[in-house]
Amino acid sequence: FADCTNVVKFDKNLRVVILRSLVKGVFCAGADLKERAKMTNEETGPFVAGLRASVSEVANLPMPVVAAIDGFALGGGLEVALACDIRVSSDDAKMGLVETRLAIIPGGGGTQRLARAIGPAKAKELIFAARVFNGKEAAEMGVVNHSVEQNSDGDAAYQRALKLGQEILPQGPVALRAAKFAINRGSEVDIASGLSFEEAGYSQVINTKDRLEGLSAFKEKRPPRFSGE
Repeated sequence: FADCTNVVKFDKNLRVVILRSLVKGVFCAGADLKERAKMTNEETGPFVAGLRASVSEVANLPMPVVAAIDGFALGGGLEVALACDIRVSSDDAKMGLVETRLAIIPGGGGTQRLARAIGPAKAKELIFAARVFNGKEAAEMGVVNHSVEQNSDGDAAYQRALKLGQEILPQGPVALRAAKFAINRGSEVDIASGLSFEEAGYSQVINTKDRLEGLSAFKEKRPPRFSGE
């Protein structure tokens, strides 16, 4: 998983990433509890730290990342989805941070990212109760951006994510990365500091060929041809 994110991270030709599962009915079901049961206390800490780092690698990818949740996303599986910029789920998907059932807590960033996505009070309720909820409920709470009716192929969320990706794809790639940087970093600080990150992001696009191409395309009333430069 870490190897994949490293390849994606440094590929400047990638404009948007869609994260999905090829296993029907399962996005990611979380940790293998039989394997975890065999771990010693000394092994558990490094394992969870590695999981947390891997999930953070997804969050730190420079381009937009869309999670397509067609099926179960429990525990670490939901944590991976929460690390994505945008989440789309099927209405019958099952999600939840259920770790408290095992007398542990989410260790892959779930306590932090869920609270930032829907607010601390709602996140506490879901985590304290180890609640499992469906895609429609997830959309109502703001856990996912969109919930769609599942299709016979079991990939409705992926199909919706593809359409969303097609909306993102024509936009300026340098601008997309700069916008993600400004939003992500700005959300961690007060608004005055956040505006400094916006300024830093804007400075990344000023001297680009794409900015000039965008202005030319607007003037000439044609679609822009962005190169990512």
